Amino acid sequence: YFMKIKTLDLLKPGCTAVIKEIKNDDSIKRRLFDMGFIKNSIIECVMVSPLKDPKAYLIRGTLIAIRNNDAKLIEIDDVI
Repeated sequence: YFMKIKTLDLLKPGCTAVIKEIKNDDSIKRRLFDMGFIKNSIIECVMVSPLKDPKAYLIRGTLIAIRNNDAKLIEIDDVI
C-alpha cells in the first residue's frame, strides 16, 4: 500500500485542507510559521495568478500569496 503525500501546491482554488507539516528547516519555515502556516491550521486556496505561480491562500483570516516551490514544502491532510 503506497500513500502519496499531498502538498499545498496541489490544492485547487476553492478547496480547503489542513496543514500537516512544513518540510524545511531554514528561514522560509520560520517566515511561514510567522505568517500563520501552523500545523493543524485550515487553509484554503483562493486564487491562482495567470501564470499559475504564485497562488493565494486564506489562512487564519489573512490572504497570503506564496510561490509553488515554497508550497511544495507544506504537507496537507485530506481536503475537507
